[in-house]
Amino acid sequence: MSAELGNYALILALVMAIAQGILPLVGAARRNDNLMALAAPTVIGQFVFISMAFACLMYAYVVSDFSVMNVAANSHSDKPLLYKFTAVWGNHEGSMVLWVWILSVYGLAVAAFGRNLPPALKARALSIQGLISVGFLLFSIGTSNPFERLDPAPINGNDLNPLLQDPGLAFHPPLLYFGYVGLSMPFSFAIAALIEGRVDPAWARWVRPWTLVSWMALTAGITLGSWWAYYELGWGGFWFWDPVENASFMPWLMATALLHSALVAEKRDALKSWTVLLAILAFSLSLLGTFLVRSGVLTSVHSFASDPARGAYILGFLIFVGGGSLALYAWRAPSLKAGGTFKPISREGALLFNNLLLVVGCATVFVGELYPIVLDAINGAKVSVGPPFYEKTFVPLMAPLLLVAAAGPMLAWKRADWPGVVQRLRLAFVALAAVIALVYALHGGPIGPAIGLGIAAWLFTGAAVEFADRIKLFRAPMRESLTRLAGLPRSAFGTTLAHMGMAVLVVGSVAGTAWRTETIAVMRPGDQAELAGYTVILNTIGESKGPNYTAQIAEMRLERDGELRDLMYPEKRFYPVQGTQTTEAAIRTTWFADFYIALGDPDEASGGIGVRLYHNPFVPWIWIGASMLVLGGGFSLSDRRLRVGAPARRRVAKTQAVSASESSNA
Repeated sequence: MSAELGNYALILALVMAIAQGILPLVGAARRNDNLMALAAPTVIGQFVFISMAFACLMYAYVVSDFSVMNVAANSHSDKPLLYKFTAVWGNHEGSMVLWVWILSVYGLAVAAFGRNLPPALKARALSIQGLISVGFLLFSIGTSNPFERLDPAPINGNDLNPLLQDPGLAFHPPLLYFGYVGLSMPFSFAIAALIEGRVDPAWARWVRPWTLVSWMALTAGITLGSWWAYYELGWGGFWFWDPVENASFMPWLMATALLHSALVAEKRDALKSWTVLLAILAFSLSLLGTFLVRSGVLTSVHSFASDPARGAYILGFLIFVGGGSLALYAWRAPSLKAGGTFKPISREGALLFNNLLLVVGCATVFVGELYPIVLDAINGAKVSVGPPFYEKTFVPLMAPLLLVAAAGPMLAWKRADWPGVVQRLRLAFVALAAVIALVYALHGGPIGPAIGLGIAAWLFTGAAVEFADRIKLFRAPMRESLTRLAGLPRSAFGTTLAHMGMAVLVVGSVAGTAWRTETIAVMRPGDQAELAGYTVILNTIGESKGPNYTAQIAEMRLERDGELRDLMYPEKRFYPVQGTQTTEAAIRTTWFADFYIALGDPDEASGGIGVRLYHNPFVPWIWIGASMLVLGGGFSLSDRRLRVGAPARRRVAKTQAVSASESSNA
């Protein structure tokens, strides 16, 4: 019964989405307040019915209703309850229900928190959201219905892919979806603005919070996926430029550019057409990622579907949405009046340079992602574009980006005093040179990693100096500095924390790649291996049984200078339902390195087992830096200036107003 109820709820949600997509749009065109007012109730109705469908699907998984084909294909009665929940979105059909549910959540948020939006803009934006929902609901009901029945029902299901039975994968897809789907909000505002023919600073202020929310979710989702691949796949790495990784990385790059461009549009009424274009491209890349992982054109451990019919629908929807929005942009963008002018050496110039590098970097990833697919379609040639390509094309673009990121916040709007900025950055110059010299002296060549760490030191120091300048630290009495600190908007803290987080992340990725060491050995109980000054001794190899798997577990003794540092327990799990093995690495983490052990296959000749040992310096800084990025975004999002249409409730003290005025120039 729950499956039929969920199916009916999806159909009713489609009816609500059609009403949401048409009636407010017509009302905005005719200036009919009654039709525009229908946006909010249709949004609420759509949210209620999609929530009902999602709850019905979740119930079917929890009670193991194997008469539902989707449940039978992706669950099992012996599976832990947590993974019964995560299996709801761990498959193609269920993930699409989650997708449209998140889309309805964003629409509900605009309806609830956008009371101060101009009625016509709000109605048009929610109508665009409704039309996007129509496309995905038609896709879900027509080609990916999660409520199809199976008769006769099997006694047990086929189980979820064992690689997805992990706590990290419980949250990774929802976070990515909140990022992917969140980019539909700036897209909807961009299309609404193009229809109206007006983009102003208020529009940019309304766009930035939604962009920031989706950017934070994408950052957290990508980081969690990288962490999962690091400890679950047993290969000791954190990023492999996998096609599915790239599918989420491209929208992140475009969203980062959009965040900075919207700042210029808000502060200086400039780059308006460019900001609108970035909003269109960011969501189009989200749709492209959806197509790539669901069409079967990519092979990956975490792609969803391989049905060409589904891929053809999403490709058609992508062409319709992306092509139609770009056609509208080509028609209406010339009518958008240019805003404030600025000199190349200015904050606007630095942010524009930032945007260009991010967009070119995204284009590089785009080419690497699609080139093998296009070549295969043309002549059947099989080529692989992997890490060497991106290391030679994408990575060099990021070096000047990080250099400018430290200087940009110190530049004034419109026209900057470049010599003055160089003077303020003298400490960052010292950090850059000192780190390069020190690292090169310690490790010798190649020079690339030393330069990478030097740039990270430059960015971190530059962010610290810029924040210290805001509060006149060491240049004014401490009482005045503390007063200025209390008067700073939260976005100032967010910017500094995010830039510092990026510097920390760069250190982790550069050092973890350049100075990673590894060894592979076949070991029997009592054998030992050496790596990075550590001694690893295999104590025992045993068996254990989990709820739906059996495991081979080794007890490994980690010593240094003859002293016990840790007992580590790597596992090799076997899932009998799907006949699949997974690796559960054992990782000893410190602030400065990871010692990583993964079990391989048994060696019948020697009676031992393969063991892979890795020492990854500074890899923990990747997760620390990414967390700082998300936290910085959270600080900025909590800033009152980024709350949509929030009026000032009270006057602030004169000193705080002065401080806020100075910091808002950042």
